[in-house]
Amino acid sequence: MDHLFEKTTKSTEIYKGKIIDLHLEEVELPNGKTSTREIVTHPGAVAVVPITKEGKIVLVRQYRKALKKVIVEIPAGKLDENEEPEKAAKRELEEETGYLAKELKFLASFYTSPGFADEIIYLYAADKLEKGYANTDEDEFLDVLEVTIEEAEVMVKEELIHDAKTMYAIQYLKLTK
Repeated sequence: MDHLFEKTTKSTEIYKGKIIDLHLEEVELPNGKTSTREIVTHPGAVAVVPITKEGKIVLVRQYRKALKKVIVEIPAGKLDENEEPEKAAKRELEEETGYLAKELKFLASFYTSPGFADEIIYLYAADKLEKGYANTDEDEFLDVLEVTIEEAEVMVKEELIHDAKTMYAIQYLKLTK
């Protein structure tokens, strides 16, 4: 066992929600002392970097209540119970943008906020897109944008794109150009 490991001695569920759960965990630290940790559990999510035939990135613009502002992001969404990430990525892409992807290329997975949450995002790229019809959730309102990588970089500077997964995707595209 790693010398940095923290052993959970007690776990209390504080909140059980539709998207996240919150636990308060008492832990034994590596030095033998105790502490508490607030842990958010999440089923995981997917995100897609869709590229049109013209080389534009398909993005969605939506209001994010936690931020109290509208931001621009790559299409993304949470995994349903027992759902394979690639299947979820295809579903989210179509639901949010109307684009269908015959194939996806897995790029990476990463934790969003490992200091307090276990959420992992599986990131995919899609470049052989077919136009279909968007079918957003009933409580989801968004605009679909198609922008060049240069326009996306300006959106990052202007903080219109202001989330890590989308910034990561833009950096990936710049490096593979």
